[in-house]
Amino acid sequence: MHGILSHRSHYALDGVNFFVAAMQTGFGVFVTVYLVQNGWGAEAIGFALTLSTVSSLVSQLPTGALIDHLADKRRAVQAGVAGVGAAALLLALSAARPGVYLAQVLQGLTSSLIAPGIAAISLAAVGHAGLCERIGRNARFASIGSGLTAGVMGIAGSYFEPVAIFWLTAALALPTLLFVSRVDHPRTAEITLAGSELDEGRPSWDGLKGLILDRRLLVFALCIVLFFAASAAMLPGVAARVTKRYADFAPLIVAGTMLLPQAVVAGISPWVGRTAEHVGRRPLLLLGWGLVPLQGVLYATLPGAYALPICLVLNGISGAVFGVMMTVVAADLTRGTGRFNLTLGALGVAISIGASLSTLLGGLTAATLGGAAAFLFLALLGLLGAVLLWIGLPETKLVASDSAGT
Repeated sequence: MHGILSHRSHYALDGVNFFVAAMQTGFGVFVTVYLVQNGWGAEAIGFALTLSTVSSLVSQLPTGALIDHLADKRRAVQAGVAGVGAAALLLALSAARPGVYLAQVLQGLTSSLIAPGIAAISLAAVGHAGLCERIGRNARFASIGSGLTAGVMGIAGSYFEPVAIFWLTAALALPTLLFVSRVDHPRTAEITLAGSELDEGRPSWDGLKGLILDRRLLVFALCIVLFFAASAAMLPGVAARVTKRYADFAPLIVAGTMLLPQAVVAGISPWVGRTAEHVGRRPLLLLGWGLVPLQGVLYATLPGAYALPICLVLNGISGAVFGVMMTVVAADLTRGTGRFNLTLGALGVAISIGASLSTLLGGLTAATLGGAAAFLFLALLGLLGAVLLWIGLPETKLVASDSAGT
């Protein structure tokens, strides 16, 4: 097949996914712990974390467009990995505010290069026909890398100073860059239909307008907003409730909320990819979106100690479906247009909007009506997302097949 990579490159891509996930594990909650132990107040920590979030949000579309126009997509991943490694090094060197703020901005800006770059390399590696399984394989190795590294960093944080986590994160940039260099450079930036034009390197208002006005993409983006508006605040909320009740087991509970979903994702992501290629995208999409409101109902009605393990498994299943299907559907909708990474950037914005709404709306509802009502409200948002997906998004695999015959 045109653009297929060698077996060595596929194994190298596995390594890229593993180590990229390992690097990114070093941020988030570990930054909060590090800053708390260095005497930072809640307001300053919140501002630092917001800098990373906002930087990532505003860079999604520009980096997507940039990657679409790069002949060698590996350059985007290399730049992103180097930037994240530099951000970790800044945190390791100093907990002073200017350095931390700079590190958070750098991490937010450069991390948005990595996931779209890996997706573009994957598409060039296997083409549309093999993308589902390749993305499932990516998700498996990313989950393994994230889960194992979370455990290692947790142990390191217990026996060493928290700053050791950031030295480790910076060091992980070296094997990541090595694996990126071992991936063959595909001769084409994207596999396209026979006889179609890639439109690579030619930014145009018509192309951007077509992307914005694609009803299927608009529906899918709104479904993603609702998916994350419903799900992002659920797990932290129930974990906080359970750790308050069982304070002696708090570290174990927190570790479980991180590791169990990752184990589920690692176990079933390749199956999700293969199944989506055989039966279509819609059945898997409806499964993933449909599990979100179910989680909210269980969190609201079952005692936390029982709801947490059940919903961690459900969270892993829905996360595996989303992790594979977002990239696959984006590839379906942009086939032959040269707008794949720009579309992934737009969907990344939808993720950020949904996650922000989840925290805001869930917190307001919990404060006014209580925790159970907040979970039911989030479940309602998830149900709206599943219904919209069911009535508004056609089977994108069939659309791609039909276009191949025209």
